[in-house]
Amino acid sequence: MSEPAGTSGDNPYAHLFPREALEQLENGAVLPALRRVLQDAGATLDQAFRDGAEIRSLIHARAWVTDQVLTFWWRQRGLDEIAGLALLAVGGYGRGELHPHSDIDLLVLSRDGLSDAHAPAVEPFLTGLWDLRLKIGHAVRGVAECIELARDDLTIATNIMESRVLAGDAALGDELAEQGGPAHIWPTKKFYSAKREEQRARHRKYNDTEYNLEPNLKGAPGGLRDIQTVGWIAKRHFNAESFEDLVELGFINFPEFRTLLECQDVLWKLRYALHMITDRPEDRLLFDHQRALAQLFELDDTPDSLAVEKLMRGYYRAAQQVSQVNELLLQHFDEAILRAGEPEFIEPLNERFQVRNSYLEVVDRTVFDHHAYALMEAFLLLARNDTIQGVRAQTVRMIRLHSERVDDRMRNDTLFTALFLELLREPACARELQRMQRYGLLERWLPEFGGVMGRMQHDLFHIYTVDAHTLLVVKNMQDLMQPEAAERFPEPARVAQGLARPELLVIAGLFHDIAKGRGGDHSELGADDVRRFARRLHLAPRDEELLAWLVEKHLVLSMTAQRKDITDPAIVHEFAVDVANQDRLDYLYALTVADICATNPNLWNGWRASLLRQLYVETKVALQRGLDKPLDRSATIRATQEAALEMLRQEGVEPAPVRRFWSKLGEEYFLQDRPEDIAWHTQAILQHGNSNEPLILIREGNRLGGGGGSSLFIYTRDQANLFAVTAAALDQLHLNIHDARILTSKSNFSMDTYIVVEENGDKIANDSERGEEIRRTLFNALRNPEEYPRLVERHTPRQLRHFKMPTRVLISNDPARRVSVIELVTPDRPGLLARVGRIFMEHGISLHTAKITTLGERVEDVFFVTDHQGRPLGDPDLCARLRDTLRDALDAQAEGKRSQPGTVP
Repeated sequence: MSEPAGTSGDNPYAHLFPREALEQLENGAVLPALRRVLQDAGATLDQAFRDGAEIRSLIHARAWVTDQVLTFWWRQRGLDEIAGLALLAVGGYGRGELHPHSDIDLLVLSRDGLSDAHAPAVEPFLTGLWDLRLKIGHAVRGVAECIELARDDLTIATNIMESRVLAGDAALGDELAEQGGPAHIWPTKKFYSAKREEQRARHRKYNDTEYNLEPNLKGAPGGLRDIQTVGWIAKRHFNAESFEDLVELGFINFPEFRTLLECQDVLWKLRYALHMITDRPEDRLLFDHQRALAQLFELDDTPDSLAVEKLMRGYYRAAQQVSQVNELLLQHFDEAILRAGEPEFIEPLNERFQVRNSYLEVVDRTVFDHHAYALMEAFLLLARNDTIQGVRAQTVRMIRLHSERVDDRMRNDTLFTALFLELLREPACARELQRMQRYGLLERWLPEFGGVMGRMQHDLFHIYTVDAHTLLVVKNMQDLMQPEAAERFPEPARVAQGLARPELLVIAGLFHDIAKGRGGDHSELGADDVRRFARRLHLAPRDEELLAWLVEKHLVLSMTAQRKDITDPAIVHEFAVDVANQDRLDYLYALTVADICATNPNLWNGWRASLLRQLYVETKVALQRGLDKPLDRSATIRATQEAALEMLRQEGVEPAPVRRFWSKLGEEYFLQDRPEDIAWHTQAILQHGNSNEPLILIREGNRLGGGGGSSLFIYTRDQANLFAVTAAALDQLHLNIHDARILTSKSNFSMDTYIVVEENGDKIANDSERGEEIRRTLFNALRNPEEYPRLVERHTPRQLRHFKMPTRVLISNDPARRVSVIELVTPDRPGLLARVGRIFMEHGISLHTAKITTLGERVEDVFFVTDHQGRPLGDPDLCARLRDTLRDALDAQAEGKRSQPGTVP
């Protein structure tokens, strides 16, 4: 559904086709001249686009120029003199729309099929189109053949419906349109149902969201295909030729019509620009192109937002508005097409609402005028009644219209706020909050939420916009409350289901990121916002304090678990002091799990789950013990040793050799490892005897007791470059390291534990060929550690290549633990940890513990190190050299540069 391509009389680009000059040419010069016409027209239109010309005129002008070239060539080949033959434009070209590299779909139509007499004329015509370098998609068919194919193919039927005759017998086009109409094939009810299912299937391919990081301008929800879908249905059933016709028919009002056209313009501009900068028919807003588009549209970086984020925010807002109008129109069509003539069943709900044929509606048009709170009541009724399938189109429009009138008086209305609080207590509140967003009420009710609508962060960690992420957090919270959540989230689900006030968790979820993009610390700003909101809801001061603490501290659980050594009792005690009580801990645990899972589906894995669970459990014990009673290290070591010794006794291991071996180990080993791991290590080492050969053990699970990853234990004679060698070997094996802990005994043997996963996140099967391959590779590398394994240059994934940031290195000392802490933030690249290991080796650095955290396109790793004498790094010159080497080597790798001779590869 579009405007016509225009004619030379009213087309400002008519000069692009010099008809009189072309008609003077000899036959052999026609094709080269037409090719130049197309090239010159394309260049002129592209420059007009850069100069800010109106997008509609450009895409219609490109179609008009193509029309002239095709019809001129058709006549040059004498095809206009053949009766019963016509040239038709179909598809997007049939609508009179062409972007720089759009396909030009043509149908050569004959009344009874292409005869032997037609073929000699048609074939040179088509060959000439390829010589013109047009991207042609063509078919040569008779009318009957077209109709037969269209009966079973919705796409062909749709192409017929929007075809237009370019040249030849115009009556053939009329005949095709009549026989392809709903009276003969695809009656409108069937057509509507098929198109709606086609849209649902297409949306599923894009995760049913407008907010993909690299959206498809045509196919994704809120894309151009959604606009075309309602146009096709309107044309099929109502014979509507434009969206203005739908205004006249009463399906959309004029503001909605203008919104639809404005959003279509946004999508067309992006698509036109994409075709220009890629020089191909590209519809995907890939990272490869987003920065170039932002530059083309002259967007600049500002302190609160990158240029590319501004570009994508404009896209997301347009896509969301298209989805809203698409939903409204399809609901209208559902009532006018599928449900036309059905008997009506009306069930009154109260004085303001009723259910008509399973859809909610107001009892009259004045409901929201007289009862503003009914705006919120509608969503509460939907949440409480699963038999209601949706909202009738006219009521949707009324909600959208009256949502614009929500002001501070309504936001502070006691009944309004009470209804919202009731909504948050409902199991289906996440679904209704999403519906409130689609209908425009949520951003009016929560103006702060409007500030994050369509706001993206240009990285691979946050794969949704802030508003989409926030609503997904709430959905995850609701899912944790369901019995089936126990299978995937056993501990978080148990905790969430035990919360006394689950609505407080939802409020914390709504506000945890609500201040992003404002400048300053979004957690602190969000805490201020949620305090004000709690007062609007007339919550108790205790609830207000809990909400403010949750929003301000919503990252502290995950940061502590992933960046600190939570096997250290001092770290757990410090965290417990911050949390202060069990209520805070429970709410924070549920919020953190919901937040992580809504940030990026790939973030939640067994390893991260085990980290959070371990910190939760240890903190709970610390709170129960009392914050004034820190863990007794000696008592803990004794208890751990006794438990491990009992396990070994049951395996027939004598205590004496065990105690002799343990006497060579430091206290930290018994504080950081579980009794079952200590027993596993000890038994294998004693059986290994006095051999100088490396001992390598693999088993599923990790030292925190969770199911994430596989434990890789290495016992071998200590060498300065052991971590570097091991990291390089594991990189060659395509294993990702999540955690590393290095312990050197008094007898100069190293006991190293790594938590590793395969590149796809799978664990290693201990008794598999893969397990044997890992043991063999490590064994050979560790037997000859001085022969440092070659760092394998591996392909960097496409998405990672488009994120560049300078490496940040922070080196500090931890006096309590007598170690130095190296915090490293750098772009993620294959082999990164192996490079870090080699740099440590060359600077005489001994690694004790590593916490490896990958967040989309970057890593945030923490290394606990000493020098080779076991002391913190006290030499400022050494720290400066180490910092500079890490930055230079990793930045060079991120830039794809080869290392210079004498530097780290």
